[in-house]
Amino acid sequence: MKKSTINFALAVFAIVVMGVSIWGPELLTGYRDHMVLDRITTETSEGEGEGYRYRLESREKLFILSQCLNSQSLPQSEQSALTRTEEETDYQDLEGTYAFVVNHRGPTGREITRDEIFTTCNEMLDSLKRLDILPETVREVNSRDYDAVLYSAIDVLEPRNNVAVWKVSLSNSKKNADKANRLLDAYVDADDGKIYEWYARTEYTWEDIDTDAVMEKWCEYMGLESPEPYETDNPLLESATYYKKYAFSGIGEEKCVVTIGFYEGINELFLKISR
Repeated sequence: MKKSTINFALAVFAIVVMGVSIWGPELLTGYRDHMVLDRITTETSEGEGEGYRYRLESREKLFILSQCLNSQSLPQSEQSALTRTEEETDYQDLEGTYAFVVNHRGPTGREITRDEIFTTCNEMLDSLKRLDILPETVREVNSRDYDAVLYSAIDVLEPRNNVAVWKVSLSNSKKNADKANRLLDAYVDADDGKIYEWYARTEYTWEDIDTDAVMEKWCEYMGLESPEPYETDNPLLESATYYKKYAFSGIGEEKCVVTIGFYEGINELFLKISR
């Protein structure tokens, strides 16, 4: 009797095991589907709102911004450009290989904001002064006298390659403003605050400027490798009284040109990454 009970129990156990192995996975899948289907779940994405942004090397950012500045064509005024809608600057509607457009979306949360840009710009001006790139006499910028507009420099064929920059400019509304020892224009990286391109009225003369030393210090400041001298026989390439050009490695085999120049008479010193 006892042996029969054991055999019966083993038979029941075998049937249960067989049943679980046959119908168990289907029942488990159905239960999981019931818990997921027709239910709305949300997750917080760390990169939400950043679009195509991802980290580029310094030389890549320099190259993309230089190409965009060289390619830009603005038939209307900057004030008119600011009135364009976001749809008019959609990445998919851009023409050409590179585009420089007003960023209507604004900072993503990891970038320098409008409230921070003037403080950041002054900090970077101090860095350039400590490196003897700019003289101590160049005055600070402020929100009363300067405008700041956020732009996106975009590689249209590869939109994830884009650089956000603030353009800080002495306001055009300040008629007859004293421009002596003032920063006139600067392109400031919206991520780390580094100043790519700038124009400033100074007390320097061209004889006071060691262009090779300035370029070496600026490369150190930007985290760039040393450039090569860039020679050109085109006299129309530059309108400045004095200048010297340098070639930097860009993306692939391409290069970009950085110019240190000086307008005599108004004592305007500049470093520009656009031709």
